[in-house]
Amino acid sequence: MVQLLFKPMNVDAEKLEKPKRRSSDRVRDHLANERTYLAWMRSAIALMGFGVLIVRLRVLRPPLAPQPPGSGWKLGLLFSLVGLATVLLSTQHYFAVRYDIDEDSYEPADRWVILFSLAVLILGAGVIYYVFTVPIESLSTVIVE
Repeated sequence: MVQLLFKPMNVDAEKLEKPKRRSSDRVRDHLANERTYLAWMRSAIALMGFGVLIVRLRVLRPPLAPQPPGSGWKLGLLFSLVGLATVLLSTQHYFAVRYDIDEDSYEPADRWVILFSLAVLILGAGVIYYVFTVPIESLSTVIVE
């Protein structure tokens, strides 16, 4: 009687087969995609953190020196917005690549590399411009105790 309770009724032989084993190449591709996604997340966090740093430290200006409201917050905001865009776009890209790997139709896209290279290039130029346009007078008013 106990055997009757555990015996499957009207079950096809196909359903009793072991699940198909995934190929190690496919698993390796998915793991590589995940590592790439995590690297993009680290980059996004760094961009947002650098944006906050620019705003909070006011780039090389001493905290007690008289500071007119400058445009450093704009550069910091831009860094943070690019960091947020990196989160959104890298998440979308992760799922697109995941689908392409499952469908065996993945083709690398150069547009992401070009897009983020240009974004970092523009942000870097903004930092260099901002740092070298800080008036020398405000840098020399450091109070040493």
